[in-house]
Amino acid sequence: MVQKVKINLDRIIAFSLSLLMGLMVLNVTWQVISRYVVQNPSSFTDELSRYMLIWLGMLGAAYVAGQNKHLAIDILPNKLSGKPKMKLLILINILVLLFALIAMVLGGINLVYITYILEQKSATLQIPLAYIYTIIPLSGLLVIYYQLFQISQHLKQSNS
Repeated sequence: MVQKVKINLDRIIAFSLSLLMGLMVLNVTWQVISRYVVQNPSSFTDELSRYMLIWLGMLGAAYVAGQNKHLAIDILPNKLSGKPKMKLLILINILVLLFALIAMVLGGINLVYITYILEQKSATLQIPLAYIYTIIPLSGLLVIYYQLFQISQHLKQSNS
């Protein structure tokens, strides 16, 4: 059941990332065409591509954390085996989880709250920046979920 939830979540995030990337390519393509072919630069494409890149980066980081393919120095885990290796991997997952909780979820919620209270809007699109920044705590929650999933997998492996 838990594995099925993770697989479905992975599919949703992968689809969202693919869609975002495709829309971003179309957006930047239109930006280039409107600037150099039509000679009338589009006013919103630069800002939109910047916000799409934020969403792409944050969602991509959560997805990569879920696939356990994030950038890591794995010298020590490769030298260990058995219970010590399992304990180290769980410690690493806990540290990543704490970072996601403190920096991404709590810090992200604070950023969203401040930009919402100050009613900050994007210059061209006039979108409340709080909407743009909601991806930070959302991605943090996804990273936390994935770390908890990986911890449970490590514990299952060590018990069998």
